[in-house]
Amino acid sequence: MKLRNIVATLTLAVGSLGFAAVGQAAKFVDVEIGVAPPAERVEVVPAPREGYVYEKGHYVWNGSAYVWTDGQFIQYRQGHEWRPYVLERRGERWHYRAGHWDDED
Repeated sequence: MKLRNIVATLTLAVGSLGFAAVGQAAKFVDVEIGVAPPAERVEVVPAPREGYVYEKGHYVWNGSAYVWTDGQFIQYRQGHEWRPYVLERRGERWHYRAGHWDDED
């Protein structure tokens, strides 16, 4: 019984690390997805903050399912332009690219 618990805990830990790695990789990689995203959520966009851009909440692809990520303020980078995330239909598939600064293309 203890061995089963240890194996389950290790599996969850390794899975969590893989989940984080996919999230980081998605910032620089375009992803083609064969599953439509869930319906958009309604979000109350907060007032602008000086020195920040706001990226509204949206679904991201974690490699096996869509996961909601809340909207967030991102500190402005002088001389750069924020490019918001893209999640659009292209034929039978969906294209996702995370928001990023123009120098991260």
